[in-house]
Amino acid sequence: MNKIINALKIVLSILLLLCLLNMPYGYYQLIRFLALVSFLFLSYQSYKQGNKSLSFVYAVIAILFQPFSKIALGREIWNIVDVIVGIGLIVTIFLKRK
Repeated sequence: MNKIINALKIVLSILLLLCLLNMPYGYYQLIRFLALVSFLFLSYQSYKQGNKSLSFVYAVIAILFQPFSKIALGREIWNIVDVIVGIGLIVTIFLKRK
């Protein structure tokens, strides 16, 4: 299961970093939905593994990215959020290995 979770984190990180490019609006909508589902899944898996603080962080990120009631932060702020979350996902892969 950890390989699936790590693969999900890598794919999601790449998709979030692609948001820095000038993509069609539909791409950003897709990312919001994929991020919501992915972060809810990661939150559940973290909770099952006993890491409640990381589970909470993933749940908050899922709420931030949810597509139903969009949070308008502006393109520049969203780019910063995308980079921070993308890098954070990669960092969690390496922190878990130790």
